[in-house]
Amino acid sequence: MPRTIWTGAISFGLVTVPIHVVSATEDHAIHFHRIHLEDGGRVRNRKICELEDREVTQAEIGKGYEISRDTIVPISDQELRDLPLPTAKAIDIVAFMPWDAIDPIRIGDGYYLTPDGQVAAKPYKLLRQALERSSRVAVARYAWSGRERLGLLRVRDEAIVLHAMRWPDEIRDPAELLPPPTEVSDEEITGALALMDTMTRDDLDDPQFRDTYTEAVVELIEAKREHREPAAPAPEPAEESGQLVDLMAALNESVAKAKASRGEPAGRDADVHEMPTKRAAKKAPAKKTAGKKTTGKAAGRKPRRSA
Repeated sequence: MPRTIWTGAISFGLVTVPIHVVSATEDHAIHFHRIHLEDGGRVRNRKICELEDREVTQAEIGKGYEISRDTIVPISDQELRDLPLPTAKAIDIVAFMPWDAIDPIRIGDGYYLTPDGQVAAKPYKLLRQALERSSRVAVARYAWSGRERLGLLRVRDEAIVLHAMRWPDEIRDPAELLPPPTEVSDEEITGALALMDTMTRDDLDDPQFRDTYTEAVVELIEAKREHREPAAPAPEPAEESGQLVDLMAALNESVAKAKASRGEPAGRDADVHEMPTKRAAKKAPAKKTAGKKTTGKAAGRKPRRSA
């Protein structure tokens, strides 16, 4: 049974559902210690006060908010606990939305919400079935680890899942990262769609969706523990030249390879077209750019309210 991370209740109008929160995922990554290469000794972090130049104990460490380079305001845990925060012990549902109205970039880690005892069984089932029949998700506010958060509740099998969500101002504007204006032909789009069709799946139950890097790390550790040579790594694919290629030729070849890997006949590919003669790109009309949002202390941004 996973460890309980948080205990509280889901607030759904006047309905209260006592719940336990447990992690919905497991970390199977290989974690390493830092060591001194000369003798294998562990290398650890030391907490040093930069003013007194000495190591301090955990009891001497508190929180502080940096107003400027030379000014830090100390904030005690008791002061944070005294702040009014209705969501400190409740996941307060504030809205319901269609699932496809949520931008996936805002969705974070997932947690299972389990009913806390027999008294919670019926309201838990009521909320789960209501979410399922409505095909909606719930948006809620809650507080964990010293800050208020936004969350999303959805149904997975017979359980309710809580996803942490990022606040709107935590998402960067991608406008400055977009590529320069360019043109794509209808034939190239059709070729890309044909490639997508050959790569479409109904599930992720396939050996290609496994963590081969972690498997290789485990094999390396086992080989070193047993004082033997690790298995030879698979040959790496040839490095691409980085030069512009005929997109239609690349798409047709990709479709053929995808079909071959699935044991399907290659069939007739679309005609391969010569790359069009390079033309001057059409000048994009000037558009107003939103004022760059300043972040951090320079903008005088208020810190999030904490629990």
